[in-house]
Amino acid sequence: MTHDVTQLSKKNTRHRSIILFFCTLSGLSCFSVLAEYADVVLNRNAEFNDMPPVVFPHWFHRIRFRCKVCHHELGFKMRAGSNDITMGDIIDGKYCGMCHNGEIAWSVDNCELCHSGKPGLKTGMQGSNETSGPGRW
Repeated sequence: MTHDVTQLSKKNTRHRSIILFFCTLSGLSCFSVLAEYADVVLNRNAEFNDMPPVVFPHWFHRIRFRCKVCHHELGFKMRAGSNDITMGDIIDGKYCGMCHNGEIAWSVDNCELCHSGKPGLKTGMQGSNETSGPGRW
């Protein structure tokens, strides 16, 4: 039996999303993930501080909010890898911490929900070297 690669990839992504959803609900860290297309990996400080890289699901957030919410109101620069984000900033309510404060979205007490990347992932947007920000499409 042969499978179309696209269909198989969609099926695997769907299964992984379902597993991750239930792990998140139960508070378990089930596995480390690889970043998928358009995810932003933040690893400038993570592994240096003995934490797994952060895999930020850009499009998951983008379908809920306009670009200006994060890139103007919260101060994120438009180019992946150009923000020097620390846990101190997040705890102080900057960047991710503006929403991930325990009221709007989960708080920093749930480390594994963000720090879920496989070791060695490089900082930047995943999927193409042409998706690194304005002017490089």
